[in-house]
Amino acid sequence: MKSHFDFEHIYLHRDPVDFRKAINGLSMIVTDELEQSCFQNALFIFCNKHRDRLKILYWDQTGFCLWHKRLEEDKFKWPKKHSQNCIEFTTEQLDWLLRGLDVSKLIPHSNKIYDDF
Repeated sequence: MKSHFDFEHIYLHRDPVDFRKAINGLSMIVTDELEQSCFQNALFIFCNKHRDRLKILYWDQTGFCLWHKRLEEDKFKWPKKHSQNCIEFTTEQLDWLLRGLDVSKLIPHSNKIYDDF
């Protein structure tokens, strides 16, 4: 998979999707539900109902790529109660999600530089 650090945006689809969907079905969700262009420089993350599988869709300038991860004994900590259906993630939040951490409970320190130091 192309390094996620090369992507301008990372979008997570909050609601579970039918994992029989492949590239065509997921790209329809991107356009219809997330109201995004699937041809932009972005990752689109989807989860199944049981939260033990992820699919990540992206366009690599020559075609669509679909990455699939299946957990054997655990579940992804998915932000189910978020108010929006399309959640923009940082690369750090994506790493947390893939490592099994609860993204909603981890809030990093601000990168704000204080002028009075």
